[in-house]
Amino acid sequence: MEPILKSIFESAVDGIIVIDSTGIIKAFNPAAERLFGYGAPEVIGQNVKMLMPSPDREQHDRYLANYLDTRVPRIIGTGREVRGRRKDGSTFPFHLTVGEMEIDGQPAFTAILHDLSRRVEIEEALRRSEERVRSIVESAVDGIIVIDERGTIQAFNPSAERLFGYRLGEVLGQNVNMLMPNPDRERHDGYLRHYLTTGEQKIIGIGREVTALRKDGTTFPVHLSVGEMVNEGKRSFTGILHDLSGRVELEHKLSEQKALAKLGEMAAVVAHEVKNPIAGIRGALQVITSRMPPEQRDRTILLDIITRLDALDRIVKDMLMFARPRALRKEPIVLDALVRDTASMIERDFSMEHLEISTRGSASLTADREMLQVVFQNILMNAAQAMDGNGRIDVVITDADGLCTVAITDKGPGIPEDVRAKAFDAFFTTKHRGTGLGLPIAKRIIDAHGGAIQIDVPDTGGTTISVSLPIDN
Repeated sequence: MEPILKSIFESAVDGIIVIDSTGIIKAFNPAAERLFGYGAPEVIGQNVKMLMPSPDREQHDRYLANYLDTRVPRIIGTGREVRGRRKDGSTFPFHLTVGEMEIDGQPAFTAILHDLSRRVEIEEALRRSEERVRSIVESAVDGIIVIDERGTIQAFNPSAERLFGYRLGEVLGQNVNMLMPNPDRERHDGYLRHYLTTGEQKIIGIGREVTALRKDGTTFPVHLSVGEMVNEGKRSFTGILHDLSGRVELEHKLSEQKALAKLGEMAAVVAHEVKNPIAGIRGALQVITSRMPPEQRDRTILLDIITRLDALDRIVKDMLMFARPRALRKEPIVLDALVRDTASMIERDFSMEHLEISTRGSASLTADREMLQVVFQNILMNAAQAMDGNGRIDVVITDADGLCTVAITDKGPGIPEDVRAKAFDAFFTTKHRGTGLGLPIAKRIIDAHGGAIQIDVPDTGGTTISVSLPIDN
């Protein structure tokens, strides 16, 4: 071997192996020794397949013979990634290029082997890192959305799917403004262009509370923080969305409790300062009217005053019941009997002479009889008034899975959706005369029993109010 070629052969970083036409190793440079762990004397004169793992070890002689017969190359002149087998039995990846030459008029082959172990380690580390990142993103409690500089959604994790109600395939490639209510929907593209042009930040790197839009059209509050990244010269933005619905609901409840506490204080004052004088005035008026002839005109006026005083007294009682409900006094109750008694009391009202209340089903439970009677009286009275005291109210009582349900359906005009949303708010009413406390009181009582109350408007018309209560309270 010429001195220059020998120097190249011995100093090359890549392994160099020369074999003859039968696969016998003729040369094995120092880099090949380092790769395989063999000294040159251990391999020269041996078949090169000793450096291969299965199945290449068993197939190599046939490959070589087939090439010599057909001259159809599979690797010669092209190169590919293969695996080698070290002296200790371990394997490693390398890139193999093979060139053909002649030695003493016979075919021979020179193989150059570039070790890929480090590259494969890096690729494996990157793969594991990507898997970790993917696992973090997919298991994150918060929604994570990635968009490009045009606002097109590129990634949408499972938490984002749960938050918005969309599946991944429904949003990929769509503009992220589909997840925003107006006016943000119309403004978002302009805001993004403004940021890309000026670099002026309004939310990127800061975060703020915004409103998001679900697939079903409902909105909900989220805290949105946005980060920017650049990959291969292209900008993209990652939004992390933390659902604030629970916090907002808690804030609403705390605010409601504070309002109830203030209302309770006011109701106590009203009860003390107003209720007792009302009772005294009413008693005096009753005595006066009892001594007046029935035909006297002033007697009718006094009776009207008594009626108005009774209405004022009911308002005070409602305020007290809503703001300061008493502790429950539970006892065994036959629910259908309680509902029938309440219905009978309403039917006896002279203004309800054309009203019929039909009750079907039965159930028994442990609850506060007096409080539940208030609930059903309020609901049945609302139903009767919705029909102007004329028509039929159907009450169906069922008992299943530890719950008893009372469904009260009227044939009135139905409750509009915007009114249903406020029906349980204190002092909200659509009636000309009313406190707006009937349904809120009913809800507080049912909640205290661990039950639930809801309003539905059937397709057939009218309104159904359903009360569900645990049987063993």
